[in-house]
Amino acid sequence: MTERLDYAWRFLATGMAFLVFGICGVLFSVLVFPLAWLWPHRASRQFAVTGVIHWFFRALVAVLQRVGVMELEVCGADALRARKPSIVVANHPTYLDVMVLLSLTPHACCVVKNAHWSNPCFWGIVRSAEYVSNADPAELVEAGARQLAAGYTMIIFPEGTRSPARNRLHAFSRGFAHMALKADAPIVPVLMDCDPPAFTKEMRWYHVPARAFRMRVNVLAPLPVDRLAADDITPALAARSVTSAVEAHITQHLFDYGFFKTGN
Repeated sequence: MTERLDYAWRFLATGMAFLVFGICGVLFSVLVFPLAWLWPHRASRQFAVTGVIHWFFRALVAVLQRVGVMELEVCGADALRARKPSIVVANHPTYLDVMVLLSLTPHACCVVKNAHWSNPCFWGIVRSAEYVSNADPAELVEAGARQLAAGYTMIIFPEGTRSPARNRLHAFSRGFAHMALKADAPIVPVLMDCDPPAFTKEMRWYHVPARAFRMRVNVLAPLPVDRLAADDITPALAARSVTSAVEAHITQHLFDYGFFKTGN
């Protein structure tokens, strides 16, 4: 009986959290976005908007923990708060990954799917925060480099979508590597895990696990991009080398940290 009540509570709390997120997203798009564009100074406008997004997600994560829906275990988060331009490259097991990373990273900029520009819950957020669309690979690199030059941390999921399975990643796209090479920015690998699995590509919001899920975030040491592509003389070959090296680095550490398990 106690287990059933616990499940029912987490089911209700999860649904309420998604409802609040959707309502706040729409209100942000309808109210904050128009007001933000009236702000006369573009740089301070973006700084303020990204700060609001950070604190909103930080509060939402805190509420989800308080009501017993999720647990969060973070290691190395100081690297995300360093306020030094860098590219955070993470695997993407769940729908909540971006929320968690934004809650840990003040004044971050994200690469997001082009579809979010017409989503009623996201269109105002992505525009006013000046997030970067993945629609045009060349513009993605240019826009990301501009954000890095302005002092923002870029958050990128190079798989492009949520991971296909618990122990497997999609092949990494090379946009982050071109961006890092162009801006000479360090790459900060981040490992993410969710146990038991929740909000994966195959699951809907109402597929609530039997117990509170635990999200683990491990921030690894930054990787200097020049060392990953030291022997490559063309931008294309350099980006290929950087992408392969980072993908291998993250995959190996997912096994080393126990996020991936051999034989599963």
